[in-house]
Amino acid sequence: MPVRLVTEKAWHAAFMHNMFVRASKEELVSHIPQYTILHAPDLRAEPRDDGTNSDAFVVLALDRGLVIIGGTHYAGEIKKAIFTIMNHILPAKGLLPMHCSANTDGEESALFFGLSGTGKTTLSADPGRALVGDDEHGWSDNGVFNFEGGCYAKLIRLSEEDEPAIFATTRRPGSILENVVLNADGTPDFDNGSLTQNTRGSYPIEAIENRTLDSMAGNPKNVVFLTCDAFGVLPPLSKLSPEQAAYHFMSGYTAKVAGTEVGVTEPEATFSTCFGAPFMPRHPSVYASLLSDKIRKNDSKCWLINTGWVAGGHLESSRIKIKWTRALLNAALDGDLDDVLFVEDERFGFQVPTTCQGVPDKILQPRETWHEEERFDNVADLLAQMFIDNFEQYAEDCSEEVLAAAPRVLG
Repeated sequence: MPVRLVTEKAWHAAFMHNMFVRASKEELVSHIPQYTILHAPDLRAEPRDDGTNSDAFVVLALDRGLVIIGGTHYAGEIKKAIFTIMNHILPAKGLLPMHCSANTDGEESALFFGLSGTGKTTLSADPGRALVGDDEHGWSDNGVFNFEGGCYAKLIRLSEEDEPAIFATTRRPGSILENVVLNADGTPDFDNGSLTQNTRGSYPIEAIENRTLDSMAGNPKNVVFLTCDAFGVLPPLSKLSPEQAAYHFMSGYTAKVAGTEVGVTEPEATFSTCFGAPFMPRHPSVYASLLSDKIRKNDSKCWLINTGWVAGGHLESSRIKIKWTRALLNAALDGDLDDVLFVEDERFGFQVPTTCQGVPDKILQPRETWHEEERFDNVADLLAQMFIDNFEQYAEDCSEEVLAAAPRVLG
């Protein structure tokens, strides 16, 4: 879909060049934009006069093929505006637009759904699998395809050891470091969050050597939901039935991570339908129905991975180590968990592995990591009730099977 950006800032133009699929010289000759973005980051609204919620605004006029963005320099609004438009257009064509990353081993692909800060970009950049894309995709009868021509990674606390592929892009000419503080010698200080925790890197997908050349892959055999559970209740990995997958997709539970949104200084629970509610203009059941149909048609396995906390939650422990999350993920994708004993979580009903190579057995069952099991039960019941209360808004349009996938309060 041809798009044009008109902006005040050169670096925002460079951002669009990185992030959107780049037209060839031949295509540019006949480039007539279907949508035009007028981008004025230094223009602030007057909420009382203009009817906006703040001095920053993003206005989409689909009937006029027009997007107006003002009052914010955050480059992510440029790509998310067009993503919202894609989420409106594609379902009518039988295509599922998704806020997810994707990769492939050359035969089987995997999808990673999750909100900002849950690990989509990090976990999809795997040396053993080719990257399809890190944030926005479509799923057709023929497989998955990337909407974008680049990646937009969170860089806070980035290290070469944990994320070598992403770290390498920060040294590449043409990459954009957004909100990153520099040291005196001009090198980036990725541990410095004095401006914001939401530091970002934008780079063309070609900066990732291990990628699919056409940004496409076959139908996914694994669908992964990523959540950052601040309560310390959800297991590091769980296996979901198709009905549970639909329930958790519509719930979109995670925590707002500090720095991603204004005013959030500590993680707090939130539910974002389809892991991207602000960008989904149609009713959530439209996207959930498309996802369920494609999961069943392709016999895809579904997993819920908690990249947040166990052991008392975010006030009492550190986040789950990324090496443990990677070990669990790789075991799931490679089939290494097929012969492992799973047990059913008594509240949430999903299946939890009892062991995984490279991961302490104890953390797989969060209740065992808490000093006081009774307190765990109280917090787990609280989270279960939050799921139930949130899902009431969708109950009328859901099947009995999906409704039965809701957690239970045991206390």
